[in-house]
Amino acid sequence: MGRSRYLHAVHAGPSGGLDPEAPEALLECLTGVSEQIGRPAVLIAMDDLSAIAVSRVAPMLTARFRIPHQPDDLPARVADKAELSRLCARWDVPHPETVIPASGAEAAEAAWRLGLPVIAKWSRPWLLPAGTGLRSTTLLHAAAEARRLYERSAEAGSRLLLQRFLPAGPDTDWFFHGAFARGGRPLLTGSGRKELSWPVRTGLTAVGRWLPDPAVEEAGLRLAERLGYQGILDLDFRRDEQGVFRLVDFNPRPGAQFRLFTDAGGLDVVQAMYLDLTGQRVPEPSGGPGRVFVAENYALLAAVRGRSLPHRPPAPPAGAGTAAAPARRGRERGQVEAAWFAADDPMPFLSMLAAFLGRGAFKGLGVLRGVPEQGRRTARAVVRAPRQRGRELPPPAAAGGSGGADRLPGPPEAPAEPDELVTR
Repeated sequence: MGRSRYLHAVHAGPSGGLDPEAPEALLECLTGVSEQIGRPAVLIAMDDLSAIAVSRVAPMLTARFRIPHQPDDLPARVADKAELSRLCARWDVPHPETVIPASGAEAAEAAWRLGLPVIAKWSRPWLLPAGTGLRSTTLLHAAAEARRLYERSAEAGSRLLLQRFLPAGPDTDWFFHGAFARGGRPLLTGSGRKELSWPVRTGLTAVGRWLPDPAVEEAGLRLAERLGYQGILDLDFRRDEQGVFRLVDFNPRPGAQFRLFTDAGGLDVVQAMYLDLTGQRVPEPSGGPGRVFVAENYALLAAVRGRSLPHRPPAPPAGAGTAAAPARRGRERGQVEAAWFAADDPMPFLSMLAAFLGRGAFKGLGVLRGVPEQGRRTARAVVRAPRQRGRELPPPAAAGGSGGADRLPGPPEAPAEPDELVTR
């Protein structure tokens, strides 16, 4: 961030760190930042912890910052895995089958009933203490593991959830991004597919593509409207064996790949939110689907590592025969992109070298074919300075670190060239 040409100034956070359960330090810190700025500024939280903390001090900052209105501790509610499961059941949004056990014996029984392996999640991962080895999400392979994990609930600080495991594949991971005005009115929205992730099939988006999907978009719009959501959200979906998109995560802030959803005029969800909060007109989005996002640190590593893992064939479109799957798999492999690395994060590069040595240099070099030499640009900042049709606007301040349906016919083919490379 310090080297970004879009960054005007940096303000230090609370000296003792950010604690959403005791946000008084954040309130004091933001009050001091406001006095340094000297006029009201837009405040957009960039991670879950900041979103939860900012929402709790927002009523005391209305004269100092323009903050999306999130009543009733809404960011904490949607980031809470147990509450999200309840909301999905209430509003008929497909969600992985989830059990909240009340004892170790119930946890073991639920693991057997859901089918091993099973996903274990802590409902409020931001409460996990450091140094305990507890992770927000864990894949369990035995019922005894579920029992032992439940016995650490007091240490974790929140409830344990067990969810049915949804296998990953080349066409299973999708996401939805949106910026919303008061009452859940959409300003800019889009759905996309995760082409590559790091760690493979479980982590952040290494390569993503903006592809409209009615089922994903309808679920995202319905949730925002019924919550009366104002602000930016990032939803993660996984398509199950029957082709149903199931919501697996709700992030009440911009996703790491939010720049994927940029229209032909350069408008993205953060800039749309900025314009709305400052009382300016948000232009109607024009164009955008088909864009490709590449996180240069991880894309090549994910491509090399991912080729050594078996793929689960995607579910064919409704009414299609089994012959559709092999052709679909061929197209998926052809869309994999590789990208350059950034010098500020050497670990993926070192891991890539290990992967090359393990698989053979000649096989690894095959992944590099077709990497474009021209037309790429690197964005070093998380947020661009907003621009509205011919005049510059000051950048927003950032807090923190950085219904289901049967499978529809496949989305239209999109250009393979990445539109943006992002350094994390």
